Formats: sequence, structure tokens, C-alpha cells
Amino acid sequence: MEKLTVLIPAGNEIHNIEDVISSVKFADEILVADSLSSDGTYEKAIQLAHKVIRREYQYSASQKNWAIPQAKYEWILLVDADERVTPELEAEIISILKNPPTDNTVGYWIGRKNHFMGKHVKHSGWKNDKVIRLFKRDFCKYEDKQVHAEIIAEGKIGKLKHKFYHNTYITIDKHLEKMNRYAWWQAGDYDKKTGKLTPYHFVIKPLWSFFKHYIMQGGFRDGVVGLTISYIQSYTVFMRYVKLWLLRKNRA
Repeated sequence: MEKLTVLIPAGNEIHNIEDVISSVKFADEILVADSLSSDGTYEKAIQLAHKVIRREYQYSASQKNWAIPQAKYEWILLVDADERVTPELEAEIISILKNPPTDNTVGYWIGRKNHFMGKHVKHSGWKNDKVIRLFKRDFCKYEDKQVHAEIIAEGKIGKLKHKFYHNTYITIDKHLEKMNRYAWWQAGDYDKKTGKLTPYHFVIKPLWSFFKHYIMQGGFRDGVVGLTISYIQSYTVFMRYVKLWLLRKNRA
């Protein structure tokens, strides 16, 4: 059976760190990459994990690419602090490690059951959410994007049947703060591929985002939660271009 490192990036996650580590106790190594937490996350992680490494946070892909080579074992399961490995997912991962792929498969997509404002979100564009999280250390790295970066793999990518439990929500104010940060990071990414800013960016794209999440992707079926998600998504798109405009005017 192949050995496994679970990598947990964490920054001020005292409310999550114990539970996420508890959900990956089956790992041969639990490696926490701490972003200079100030709320006790680092101290708690030292007590519970096999190894804790620290570095100032720049952006997600950079942090993960710095941590991945420091994993002890070739197979890595990357778990965010607000995710949990369910018993069913654990059993599926162990089965793969007992019978490793022989067809040049170097990673696996894992779906996520997303929860927001106390509700399991079944629509709103989150239904088919998935991420590459079980992968071989020496064949995978994250693309250099500040937001929503995904794994670049030198080989095939499979898909697991079972999903993470994922609850990113703390409070609505915290979530809005997070979306505001994302908008700043996205502004930097989009500067390279966006031409002159026009009403299309400030009006049409935010309206389209709301329509897509609320109508096309069934956000209305999630009730107030779906409406909230759709509105925040459209707001984030609008703020992305406002912040890009500010960056270009040197007013950031």
C-alpha cells in the first residue's frame, strides 16, 4: 500500500483546524502549511499534526506550490481547512493506495458537497463543483493564478465517486470580506487579458453572472441561499472590474 501525505493549507483557521485534522487521521503524514496565523491555529496544529511549516501568505497557488515539494510521501491529498474527508471518501482513497493506478494516472478529481448559510447547496452553480486534490507530488503543481488556480498534471486525471464535505461559510460579513479579496486578486489576473473597460464589463457581465447562477444553474431552487449566492457572485464580478479600473489608474 502506498503511503499518503495529507497537506492542509491554513491561515487563522482555529475554528476548523481540529476537525479537519481529525477527518484525516488515516494519513501517514499530516502536513500543515500555516500562513503565519495569529489566532492559535499554528499552536494547535503543532499539537495535532506530524509537521507544520510556516510562510507568509501571498496567494493560494503560490502557497500550495511551496508546500507540495515538502511532503514526505509521493501521494498527496490536499484538504482545505474548511473541508472534511468523509468515511466514504476515506475508504475510496485507501482503496486506490492499496491498488495504485498503472495507466499513468497521476491525480484525481474529487467533488465537493458545498454548504452555505447552514444549507446544503444543490444548485446555484455549485452542484458539480470538483477539484483535483489526490495527486502525485512530482507530477502535479498549481497554475500560477491568484484565484481559482487548478492543478497542472503531467499525466492522466481520474475521478473519485465520493465527495468532500465543504462548508466555507462562517458569517455573511466574513464571506463578503473573502469575496472582496478575491475581486482584488482577480483584478490582477484579468489585467493581462482584458482590453479597454466598457459598460459591458460593469453592467452586462455582472447581470449575466446573476442570470447564470440564479436562472440557468437553478439558484432559485436553493431559496434565499441561492439568491444570496447569485447576488454575491454578480457583485464580485462588478467589483473585479472596478478594482481593475482602480489598478490601471494607480488608485488602488
